[in-house]
Amino acid sequence: MFYGEYKHSIDRKGRIILPAKFRETAGVNFIEKFFVTRGLDKCLFMFTEDEWKSQEQKFKTMPFTKQEARRFNRVYFSGAVEVIPDKQGRILLPQYLKDFAGIEREIVIIGVANRIEIWDKLLWSEFYKAAREDFEGIAEKLLE
Repeated sequence: MFYGEYKHSIDRKGRIILPAKFRETAGVNFIEKFFVTRGLDKCLFMFTEDEWKSQEQKFKTMPFTKQEARRFNRVYFSGAVEVIPDKQGRILLPQYLKDFAGIEREIVIIGVANRIEIWDKLLWSEFYKAAREDFEGIAEKLLE
């Protein structure tokens, strides 16, 4: 499970450093492979290999005869890329994913239980401010 918020910069070679806590499983084993794709709200979603396989299984059940299912699957899976952190925990994101998320230099990496999200720092700040203003109202609706 992934939790927390970490601010980072993209290095001059276009790499981002994943927080060490996100590269570890149960504090013992290092995760060797992740999958990154287009997410919602202008961020990138990042999954472990096991969680990615779970996502694939879930979306395979969507009826391909439904236009919305086809459209979603095309955007979601065509954007996916396998990334393997180097020994320093750095990964290289393709330019098309950085463009999708508006990522330039400063980023925020957050843990959201079963996934990691990668945000442009300014977009995260705007999203967080808006979500925080109605956090209690959202909690009331969702947790009733």
